[in-house]
Amino acid sequence: MNKKINYKEAQRSNQKPDNRKNRMKNKIAGAFAKGKAFIPFITCGDPSLEVTEKLVYAMEEAGADLIELGIPFSDPTAEGPVIQAADYRALRAGTTTDKVFELVARIRVHTQIPMVFMTYANVVFSYGTECFVKKAAELGMDGLILPDIPFEEKQEFDQICQKYGLALISMIAPTSHERICMIAREAEGFLYCVSSLGVTGARSEITTDLASMVRLVKEETDIPCAVGFGISTPQQAAEVAAVADGVIVGSAIVELCERYGEDCVGYVEEYVGRMRKVMNNE
Repeated sequence: MNKKINYKEAQRSNQKPDNRKNRMKNKIAGAFAKGKAFIPFITCGDPSLEVTEKLVYAMEEAGADLIELGIPFSDPTAEGPVIQAADYRALRAGTTTDKVFELVARIRVHTQIPMVFMTYANVVFSYGTECFVKKAAELGMDGLILPDIPFEEKQEFDQICQKYGLALISMIAPTSHERICMIAREAEGFLYCVSSLGVTGARSEITTDLASMVRLVKEETDIPCAVGFGISTPQQAAEVAAVADGVIVGSAIVELCERYGEDCVGYVEEYVGRMRKVMNNE
């Protein structure tokens, strides 16, 4: 029987003031320290990079605890039609990885809210894996999610992420079964629990036994578990927050960006605020 990993104690014992790796991990842990974390996702460059920057500040003000920044890719296989369309709009508008890095540099002048990139292996490969990870870490990003890299093939990314202190966030799905415990034991930052089979997108209901998934993780480690894919309503957020450590919402926010374009910031801020209040039982 493997000994359960105490994530919080491990972090406390490893704290070093000048250690970038521990600072980043502690920032992610801090997103879950005050209760259930709300984690919004937005696509960088949709509708523009200027609006993306405003959205980060607005969502933090509305109560977001950690923000996922999507770097657009031409073939986002894990995404449903809403985020696919956002990627297309962002790329068509000229959004590049370098411009996203410039965006992060501007954001970090004003806020230290934990942020992680969500993108695809080809984006990282084409930039140069070590160059990408090193730059992301130096700019103050805290983690990286690559949904098209299975756990068994993560090593080449993980080694470089470990070198520069960027948490490589692992994902588990309802079909992971016996792999859940294996993935949990090596998880960094937080564990991304996929609520539904298929791609991202709002769903009318979530039927996965999330409580069982989270329970299997907690038998191995107390790393935070955040649930995403398909969550869009306050009721769904409340239900997920009852069993998990965090709630991830993407498509519903990206849809507001599509609907309202350059005027979307206030609508997104209001939406995040409503979700946050429900999760706070207000």
